[in-house]
Amino acid sequence: MNEIASPGQLRLAYLRWALVTVPAIVFLGFLSGRLANSGYGNRWFDALEKPALMPPGWAFGVAWTILYVMMALAFAIVLHARGAKGRGGAIALFLAQLLLNLCWSPLFFRAHQVGSALALILIIFVLVAVTTALFWRIRRFAGVLLLPYLAWLAFASFLNYEIGRLNPDAATLVAPALRTQI
Repeated sequence: MNEIASPGQLRLAYLRWALVTVPAIVFLGFLSGRLANSGYGNRWFDALEKPALMPPGWAFGVAWTILYVMMALAFAIVLHARGAKGRGGAIALFLAQLLLNLCWSPLFFRAHQVGSALALILIIFVLVAVTTALFWRIRRFAGVLLLPYLAWLAFASFLNYEIGRLNPDAATLVAPALRTQI
């Protein structure tokens, strides 16, 4: 049998990927933030001097939820593009940046390492820029879906930098939750 899949079958195959990637990536993002006690309500974060452009706390949850959904949809598109040139590398790079993304909140909010978190977010930005280019080559729409993520990472890098600049003693402001004293 050498039948080609119908458009309906192709859509269904993409939807199966999306039904796995969207909940998984949104959940992992939520879990990372929750375990790190990220955002307002964190004693250390509340004690920091914030930059003037700092959005309200609710904006981060909304933004990251939308970004994680868009990232997951882009990932599903690339997963669905079997046989596409460069697909394996694009998938590997996406997973690498996602892993680093999930490490940022614990590093910043839990360990209070503002400088290290800035270095990490800059590495994530570079990886996402390359991933976006690779996704774009495989399926243009997958690359387009990652553009807001890139823009948000640039803004988050600015916020991270400004928090570090405004709070040179940030690491000692409140004892980090990742250290134990006996």
